[in-house]
Amino acid sequence: MNKQAWPERKGLLQLAGQDATIVGADIQIGDEAPEFTAQTQDWQPIPVLASTKGKVRIIAAVPSLETTTCDRETRRFNQEAAALSEDIVVIVISTDLPYTQKRWCGAAGIDRVLVVSDHMDAEFGQKYGCLIKERRILRRAVFVIDRNDQVAYADYMPVLSQEPDYEAVLQAARNALASS
Repeated sequence: MNKQAWPERKGLLQLAGQDATIVGADIQIGDEAPEFTAQTQDWQPIPVLASTKGKVRIIAAVPSLETTTCDRETRRFNQEAAALSEDIVVIVISTDLPYTQKRWCGAAGIDRVLVVSDHMDAEFGQKYGCLIKERRILRRAVFVIDRNDQVAYADYMPVLSQEPDYEAVLQAARNALASS
């Protein structure tokens, strides 16, 4: 992978009362979604968009599955995924180690969501403007990517403990499916 100099920004999020440094630029609705490679729970690299080509993707970036808010968010998306079309896939990404994700998913009964790790290269975090430099974790954000790899929805939470607007995300995914 080419080492690119990603922009670093402050003033978007605070950690422990201090401005955090966000690496990468925010992506916008209408942008072409950048491809990224993440690791499966068995440490296999996977080009996430290519591996889900032809589907509408909901991508939820979370700091760590082992925090209360991320646990609740991932469980909620897993529950919601059961009622979604087979043409919509939900992907949760964090910088947790793959074996930590595997253990957590097994204990939580997560079976409808693809959970992947950005631990190795933080490629997703940099390309989607989600990497928090000081802790090398992802800031909470949700994206809907349509079948043609266009960003149909993008929302960055201003506080790590804030959950996304689930109804807005699910509606954006349904709209992206209907318009394709």
